[in-house]
Amino acid sequence: MSYRSGRHFLQIPGPTNVPDRVLHAMSYPTIDHRGPDFQALGADVLERIRPIFGTTNPVIIFPGFGYRSVGSGAGEYAFAGRPGAHV
Repeated sequence: MSYRSGRHFLQIPGPTNVPDRVLHAMSYPTIDHRGPDFQALGADVLERIRPIFGTTNPVIIFPGFGYRSVGSGAGEYAFAGRPGAHV
């Protein structure tokens, strides 16, 4: 692997220069997605994202991989997850 000095010029989804704030954020260690720090971060994001969706109700995020999980998982929930529905 070769190394060139200077700033990295990211070409996906660019071309674009990587902003300093992004490079700085990437220098922090990762957090465990099952640990208390991630849980607190997730709760904060879900709380602060409500105005973006124009709601005061809880926001639900469906985790998944690619379009299949979102399409089938969220779709099943939308149809079968109604109050009083038999699942």
